[in-house]
Amino acid sequence: MAISGAGLSGLCLAQYLMRAGIDVHVYERDPGPFIRQQGYRIILDRHGLEALQESLPRPLYRLALATGDEPGGHLRFTDRRLRNAFTINFKDEPHATRQVDRLTLRSILMAGLDGRIHYNKAAVAVDDHGRGGLRLRFGDGSAVDASVVVGADGVGSALRAQLAPDARPANTPMAGVYGRSALRQNGAGVIPESLRTSGVLAIANEPGRAFFFTSMRFGESPQEAFARLAPGSYAPIADDYVMWGLLLQQEEVPMGVRGNLLAMRELAARRSADFHPLIRRLVETAELDATVLNLFATGRRPRQWAVPRATLMGDAVHVMPPFGAQGGNTALRDAALLGQRLVEARRNGTSIEEAIADYQDEMLPYAFRAVDTAAGLMRRLTGGAAAPHWVLTRVLPRLHRVTVPEA
Repeated sequence: MAISGAGLSGLCLAQYLMRAGIDVHVYERDPGPFIRQQGYRIILDRHGLEALQESLPRPLYRLALATGDEPGGHLRFTDRRLRNAFTINFKDEPHATRQVDRLTLRSILMAGLDGRIHYNKAAVAVDDHGRGGLRLRFGDGSAVDASVVVGADGVGSALRAQLAPDARPANTPMAGVYGRSALRQNGAGVIPESLRTSGVLAIANEPGRAFFFTSMRFGESPQEAFARLAPGSYAPIADDYVMWGLLLQQEEVPMGVRGNLLAMRELAARRSADFHPLIRRLVETAELDATVLNLFATGRRPRQWAVPRATLMGDAVHVMPPFGAQGGNTALRDAALLGQRLVEARRNGTSIEEAIADYQDEMLPYAFRAVDTAAGLMRRLTGGAAAPHWVLTRVLPRLHRVTVPEA
């Protein structure tokens, strides 16, 4: 079996299948495992945690829990000067969520897959030879035979146009410049104690711009936890940090900025210049090589699947804007579901085609509910409706004290 893409969902599926004794290999277009930034902190909900528990050997699942931390559970909406408008609690199940670092989680998912992850392998097409045989072709001219092909190669999936030709993602007006800054600077934490357990979304006076930040605190040092629970596996060096994102209109992002780390950080600095000094300090102290530009898109629901023994997972099929902490959880849920259906088919003697069709029929409803939810949140929080935006940024903050003094 061949998986294109060594992101969270591709690696999670590989772990699931390897535990079941199925021969699986992962092919990644990057030349190495940590060549580019693929996000920072994520919140795992019940679906994400259950997927990891089903897919990983017990020590690796314990490692994910040990290095993570419980999220605070509050999201504060403020004006650009960090005056509270209102706060929501998103922890309906207090013990069913976990805050994890994406790089650390990816390292955990790679543990034990030695010799099964192949780099510099950009998948370009799938050939169907009939009689249950597929061939996955790569951009370098090489190819591998496989009984099943899974495209888990992200929003830019090269396989999607062939496997689900009507599912090309739709662009949105919004983009995000993301960064990471050290949580402790000059011996002190940069986030005030009043915001220690909160995420913050500071909304600008003009619609279509906002700034999000939250802290990532490791429950246990990854290096210590890996040594205890997965000795011999690669343990990333990691310290507590603040992840942040400037949300803005795509039309505000010049073409020359894309791919230029310094230009991206300078854009974030310019567009956040009228925000609270704490926000400006986060941008000024950001790690340059951790800066990422994301042009938000929304997936379109596939109406047909062109190759019966091939399918898609994660952002390759249902990319969504990063609102509501649903993208990573949905991708992990895909991996566990597809793994379960493939293993059941082998055990019960049913066809692989039927197993994949069952996966697709079950995945599409929950995945596109998540897409709709994330897109709806994006519109409400960054939209141009004048009256709600005026109330949020001008009226409600005047009813609350200043959360973080500017001095």
